[in-house]
Amino acid sequence: MTRANPSVLEIHALTPERMPDFLRFFDEDAFSDNPKWASCYCQCFYEDHRVVVWKDRTHRENRRIACERGAKGTMRGHLAYLDGIVAGWCNAVPRPLLHALDEEGPIPDADVVGSIACFVVNPAARGRGLARALLEAACEGFRRDGLRVAEAYPRQPSDDPAANHFGPLQLYLSSGFVVTRVDDSDGSVTVRKDL
Repeated sequence: MTRANPSVLEIHALTPERMPDFLRFFDEDAFSDNPKWASCYCQCFYEDHRVVVWKDRTHRENRRIACERGAKGTMRGHLAYLDGIVAGWCNAVPRPLLHALDEEGPIPDADVVGSIACFVVNPAARGRGLARALLEAACEGFRRDGLRVAEAYPRQPSDDPAANHFGPLQLYLSSGFVVTRVDDSDGSVTVRKDL
């Protein structure tokens, strides 16, 4: 019996040249099982929610702003390609660019922290190691950028893929992250890893 060739997985940092791939993924596959989030284009954490009323932001606005940030390099992350087609995304950016976190107050080492804000994996590609590969690429990208700490904000363990959009807690723990804060009010956990 011969086995079919396994899919080829490649991870690439988001660049202006890769924005069409990012947009195609978010336009078509990213939220095929969670359409109520389809308008985000991974912009939620870039906005200061004390200034922007997030629930009023439209699909068109978020798509346009994603294009602007992608062109300027102020939206960062990594795309996972299976056989040349985007099947996953990880939003990984220096913490000072994520203004939604501003209301939590400043952290003393923000200038050396890379934040992992979101994972989105095509439902058809889940369970194939894309999130782990994206996490490894995010940490390596932070190292290359001279950052010293990777930080993420998963929720308590859940079987719901939407609830795991920050990345499953177990993924981080098995990758050497440690819990540094637990917020019982919303179930969020802050995890960190020295790079």
